[in-house]
Amino acid sequence: MRSLAGILPDVEIAVIEPLIAEIEALKSKRHAVVLAHNYMTPDIFHGVADLRGDSLALARMAATTDADVIVMAGVHFMAETAKLMNPGKTVLIPDQRAGCSLAESITGADVRLLRERYPGVPVVTYVNTSAEVKAESDICCTSSNAVAVVESLGVERVIFLPDQYLGRWVASQTGVEVILWEGSCMVHERFTGQELRAYREGHPGIRIIAHPECPPDVLAEADYVGSTAGMISWVDRHRPRRVVMVTECSMSDNVAAEMPDVEFVRPCNLCPHMKRITLEGIAASLREMRHEVTIDPAIALRARRAVTRMLAINT
Repeated sequence: MRSLAGILPDVEIAVIEPLIAEIEALKSKRHAVVLAHNYMTPDIFHGVADLRGDSLALARMAATTDADVIVMAGVHFMAETAKLMNPGKTVLIPDQRAGCSLAESITGADVRLLRERYPGVPVVTYVNTSAEVKAESDICCTSSNAVAVVESLGVERVIFLPDQYLGRWVASQTGVEVILWEGSCMVHERFTGQELRAYREGHPGIRIIAHPECPPDVLAEADYVGSTAGMISWVDRHRPRRVVMVTECSMSDNVAAEMPDVEFVRPCNLCPHMKRITLEGIAASLREMRHEVTIDPAIALRARRAVTRMLAINT
């Protein structure tokens, strides 16, 4: 069991230690690993996760793990991606209700209609989507590699799905014309430029870094715009005295635990879907081998192709 000292209060550690010990024993028994997204709460992220990272990192890790069982401490599309990359392994998600507002903003039928409207234009799809949507796409991307993926196609325009704000940011970074879908993340779209200006007024010298899923007025106020992994790398490299990470709450908590010399001012927008994943749920998932993620083989074959094309791009 890894130490949570200095990350959580001692009284909280004492309460969850038996549960963490049970999870560790179950992982050994099932030959299982827990993959945890950066938005997981610290008890999961630092307490039981074997592999940790953003969407791109988790996709790469899922493709290479030798475990028999993968427990996804994240949302459903992440568990589907892990299953796509490991069709012979058992993939579990602790709570089936852990969805994603962005993934739910588009369907496979929507993508087919877009292809009819823009014949011959390739479809670049954010990994924050269902396997059904990935299957209708030419290639996937994450916020880490979206620009590189778009430019790798060597075309004048692409259809970019489904996050309109990430798509607008990509369009600002490349000469490729980007056709957008009007999806958005319920966490990132709640931030405003006015809110960030207030942080600057209240905390002189503060640095602001933002995820490209945020609206344009937020990105305009940021000192740095980048993916989850990019933001962590930026803070590690620059070590600002005080910083605002404009993304989901728990990410700041997790990064702060590893960089105690940086003061994190936390504008807190929680993802209710991510917060459905709990230590209790992870233990029950391993104990009862629930809830297994399955994908129709015909859909999986096509969706896997789109994800594999993304992973082949050096970023």
